[in-house]
Amino acid sequence: MRQDDHQLRFLAEHLLNSGFKDIGERERNALLRISRRLQANRGDERIPVEGVTFGERLADRVAEFGGSWTFILLFASFLLGWAVLNTDILRAQAFDPYPYVFLNLILSMLAAIQAPIIMMSQNRQAARDRLTMLRDFEVNLKAEATLQSLNQRVDHLSWQILADLHELKAQGKSSAVGAPAMPDSVAAAQPKQDELKPSAA
Repeated sequence: MRQDDHQLRFLAEHLLNSGFKDIGERERNALLRISRRLQANRGDERIPVEGVTFGERLADRVAEFGGSWTFILLFASFLLGWAVLNTDILRAQAFDPYPYVFLNLILSMLAAIQAPIIMMSQNRQAARDRLTMLRDFEVNLKAEATLQSLNQRVDHLSWQILADLHELKAQGKSSAVGAPAMPDSVAAAQPKQDELKPSAA
């Protein structure tokens, strides 16, 4: 349990930029989920991300070229040329007559070599995707913590504004109750109500 607390403290300092004691229960549960996810994918740390070997670069290039229209068109041209050469051009002297047994052997060997190379590249891509998913999860956790902090600040400001409005309203009522009477000079200056009525024609 002490090791889990150490990991949670490390994650809190590096992801949330706060101490372990300063975070709430929700952030602590999220950090615990991240810690368990990292422990479950501990083997992924051995996968190189920056220093890629020559074999891995070659596997990526072969997989990228093997899944392109360029490879499909070149290979289709090769097969068509093989068939035309051994059927129409060489005819009786063909080194691989129809049904092209030697060509089938070459295609089988090519598929046997190409399949594991493509699988190597896919495994590396899957490992990169898992690491990217963990980084995205960390970013989402930071965003969630920031939004929660902003919501708390907005709630605090809203309550403070409501309290100020209530205080201003109370001050307005108290000033209206204690207002002085209207002076006589002001009352005399105002026109009487009878004077404002229109005279009968």
